[in-house]
Amino acid sequence: MRSSRNVIKRPTMSHQGAGGRLRYFVGRAVTNIRQNLFVNAVTIGTITVALLIVALFMLLVVNLENAAESWSERVQVTVYFDNELTPQEQTDLGNRIQALAGTSRVKWVGREEALQRFKGRLRGQETLLEGVRPEILPTSFEITLKKNSRSSEAVDAYVSRLRGVPGIGEIQYGEEWVRRFNTFLTFMRLVGALVGGFLLVAVIFIVSNTIRLTVYARRDELEVMSLVGATRLFIKMPFLIEGLLQGLAGGLLSLGLIVAMYQLFLHNAGNFLSFNPATSGLAFLPFEFMLGLVLAGALLGFMGSITSLRRFMADS
Repeated sequence: MRSSRNVIKRPTMSHQGAGGRLRYFVGRAVTNIRQNLFVNAVTIGTITVALLIVALFMLLVVNLENAAESWSERVQVTVYFDNELTPQEQTDLGNRIQALAGTSRVKWVGREEALQRFKGRLRGQETLLEGVRPEILPTSFEITLKKNSRSSEAVDAYVSRLRGVPGIGEIQYGEEWVRRFNTFLTFMRLVGALVGGFLLVAVIFIVSNTIRLTVYARRDELEVMSLVGATRLFIKMPFLIEGLLQGLAGGLLSLGLIVAMYQLFLHNAGNFLSFNPATSGLAFLPFEFMLGLVLAGALLGFMGSITSLRRFMADS
C-alpha cells in the first residue's frame, strides 16, 4: 500500500541560467527549512534572542546618549555685570557674543528675573529673602554652547575668546563640573563600546554553532552530493540562503519583540516607577538602527552558515 504521509517534493532545476539556478537554490533552502522545522526553529530562536539582547543594549545606549545630550545643554557660560545695561548695550553686546564661534543661544537675565529664580530655588524657605531687593543681584548673559563646543578644551577656548570681547564682565562656567561631565561621557561611551563588542562576539559564536547543528543534521546528504560530483558552490548555496533566511527571520522577530516590549513598558511602567516614561522623553530606536538590526540578523545567519560549512568541508 502506498503511504498516506505527505512527502515534501524536492525542487528540480527546470530553468537554465543564473535566474534558474537562483530559483532552484532558494527552493532547496525553503524545502530544507520545512523538512527540519525543529532545528531551524532552534536556530531562528537563538538568533532572535541574541539580537534581542543587542537591541535592548542599543535602546539603552540611545537613551543614555539622549540623556547626555540633554545634560550637556547645562554646560553654559554666564557673564555677570554689576551695573544694569541699557537695552541698546544689551543688544550690542548680545550680538557680539552671538557672533562668537561656538555660541548657540544668548539670554539676558535681569535683576527681577534673577530674584525670582533665587526664590524658586528656596521654595518653602522664601521667608529667608524677606526684605531682599533685586538691586543687590547682578545682571547676566547666559550663553548656551553648541554641541561640538561643550568639551572641556572647547569651553576653555570659548571663554578665552569671550574675554576678548569689549564690555564683558565676570565670567563663570563651572570648570570642575564641565570636566567631570565630559569624563563621565567618555567613560560611558568606553563601557558601551566594550559591552557592545563583547555582545557582538558572543552573538556570532552562538549563531555560528547553532547553525552548525543544522549542517550536521544533514551531513549524510552533503556527503552524497559530494560523492556524485556536485561542486562546492552547488552544495553550499542552499545552506547559505537558508542561513540568510534564518537570520532575516530572527532579525524581524527580534525587532517585533523589542517594539512590543517597548510599548508594554511605556503603558505599564507608570504603575511601578515614580515617573511616566511616555512623557519623560524615552526614545525608541531610530529607523536606521531598526533596519540595521534586521540586516545584522541576515548577515549573522549568512556568516554563520559560511563558518559552519567551512568547518564541515574541512572535517569531511
